[in-house]
This record gives sequence, C-alpha cells and structure tokens, in this order.
Amino acid sequence: MVNEHALTVSLEEFGLSKYEAQAYVSLIAKGTISAGELAYYADIPRTKIYPTLLKLEKKKLTIISKSKPIMCTAIAPEDAFDGIIHEQINKVNAMNTLVSNLKKASEESRKSRGTEEKRYFQISANNVLTQLQTMIEGSKSSIKIMADQWGFGLLAECKEQLLSVLRRNLDVKVLVVPTQICSESYRIIPDGVEIRASEITQNCFIFDETELLMINNENGKGIIFSSTEILGGNQEKVFSNIWKNAIKTKALADMTKTEAQEIYKIIKTVSELGLMYILNSTMISKKPEFDMFKLLEKNGISLKSKSLDDIIEIMDAIMQITCSGHVNFNAITKNITIESKLNSNHSLPWVSILDGFLQKQGYKTRTIYQNNSNKGEKVHIKISKK
Repeated sequence: MVNEHALTVSLEEFGLSKYEAQAYVSLIAKGTISAGELAYYADIPRTKIYPTLLKLEKKKLTIISKSKPIMCTAIAPEDAFDGIIHEQINKVNAMNTLVSNLKKASEESRKSRGTEEKRYFQISANNVLTQLQTMIEGSKSSIKIMADQWGFGLLAECKEQLLSVLRRNLDVKVLVVPTQICSESYRIIPDGVEIRASEITQNCFIFDETELLMINNENGKGIIFSSTEILGGNQEKVFSNIWKNAIKTKALADMTKTEAQEIYKIIKTVSELGLMYILNSTMISKKPEFDMFKLLEKNGISLKSKSLDDIIEIMDAIMQITCSGHVNFNAITKNITIESKLNSNHSLPWVSILDGFLQKQGYKTRTIYQNNSNKGEKVHIKISKK
C-alpha cells in the first residue's frame, strides 16, 4: 500500500494527472486488464476511465485494444520513461550551453562601441575581495549568489558585510556545491543567509537584480556588469531554476560534514533514481517495501549498521528538508510518528525507507496513515519485536 501511494505521487510530479498516475500504477501491478477492471482497481470513476486511458495512450504509457471489452496494458517503465530521462539530460546540457554563451557575450561586449563600452569593467584578482565586500554592503534589496568551493570561501571572508545587510532585512540566498555543506566556510556564514546545495559550476553574484559580479576561479579575476538587461535576466532565470530544485541545508547545520554529506546523498539518490527503480522492481519484487532501502545500498549508502536513534535523526532531517516535517520516536509506546506539512503523500518514500530499516532490524511494523487537507499528513509506525 505504501509503495503504490508513493508511486502515484512520484508520477504526478513527473507531469501525470492523479487519475493517469493511479491508472498506470494499477496497470503495472495487474498486467493486461479490461477498462472496467482498471476503473475498479485504480479507484477511478467509470466515466473518467476512457478519457484517462486515451491520455495515457497519447503519452505512450499504455496500449489500448480495439476489441470489446477494451483491454489495456502498461508500456514497460524502462521504455515509457526513457524520453523523460533524456529530457532532463537535455535540460542540463542546455544550461551548460547557456553558461558558455554568457561567457561569449561578456567577451564580445569588449568589442562594443559607444555607451556599451561603459557597461562593464574588469577587476584584478587582488581587488576582487574588496569589491565584493563593497557590493554586498551597498545592496538595497536582495543578493543572490552561485558559488563553487573557491567562491564560497571568498564569501566567507565577507561575514561582517553580510551581517550588515541582514540587519537591514535584505533577502540573501546562496547556492553552493554539496561538498561545502557544513564546511568551515559554511559555518562562518551568518544564520540569516539561506543556503541551498546544488551542482554549481560558476561564481556569480547578483545584487538588487541590476548589478552582476562574475569571478573566474582559475585566475581570481572578476568582471562587473552594471547594466544587465540580457545577461542579468538570464542569470536570474538560471538562479531561480536551480534554486527551486536545490536541497535546503538548514536542518544539517549542526551536523558534522560527514553526516550532512550522507543525508544529501540519500535525498539526491531517492530524488533522481527512486521512481524508475521502484517502477522496475514492483513487477518482480514480492516485498516492494524493501526496494527503496535496497536502492540506497546499491548506491553505496548503508544504513543497516546504524542504531534506531541514528535513523530517526537522519529521517527527521530529511523530512525537514523535503516536506517541512519531522520524525518523532516515543520509546514508551514504541510509536514512530512521521509528520509532513505537505499533502499528496510526499512523506511516503521516506516512510518506506524507515519501514525497510525497521524490518531489516527484526522489528514487526504496523503503519497507520492520516491525511488532513489543512494540516498536512501524518504517518504512525507501531513497532514490536518479531
């Protein structure tokens, strides 16, 4: 039951409607069945089943027979979602191309004439830090930063300037490479700065959406664009797109770097590989509740040697990051409560991992689900020794 709900939610995140997701998951589980049977198993109104099947067929996720009664079969997951995987790869390639084009734009701007020649100026490596501190302190509304390890270290030397703008309630957001979570530089950055992690390949500082400072991490030189209609607009879009999918790090702030890196890897693995892995394994596994746990092990993440308290702490941090939720364990009642402020079963993949760990440790589990459209969702796992 846990697995089917998680699959449905994940498919909705891939762009399917609720009925389409329910129908596809039921077809994966049941094989070739009639449209009427599908409506029953997928809990879809009979008046909606035929339009839903036609939409799935158009998306190349099902095959519908022309006979009566109408029979339907799911396209194998590895074939059905191959296009989506390539689409994500193409988006990453497009972003790399954009960065290259931006670099060309800055080089070509040097050849421009008239007022265009005054729109940027270069900064020597010796003056970059001073210039960065000046621009931070002079900001009036917002600062958005993308920084690799070198750029993040440079930002850490601007602690006083960051504190100054935070006292003025400026919005300061930083995207940093995952290896810098809980690093020495990370711990220097003031608490009011919101930091998220993603795969960053450049050092770009955007001030008040009008000024742009880009720094070359190979030679330390910088370039400032003070009028950035095109370049600034593009970088704003790049930042916003990465920010939406980046992983929040606030819940990891008090952990060691090793602990934080492990949690980041768990979230990244489940987010990028979880859906396809479960879809494939559902057809062959008689115990799908273990599939997510096995996925982590296959990707070098072993949780079975950890204590229950360790797992509760890890899952609590993950729930804070992904669902604005928490995990609590009552040692007296032997009851684990997983709370999520988000509905639509966002917590279920993590419930599945926790349940898999418990069963691997020899516990017998009983799971109870509660869903409140206003307060989010809550899952109780009652544990006892087998």
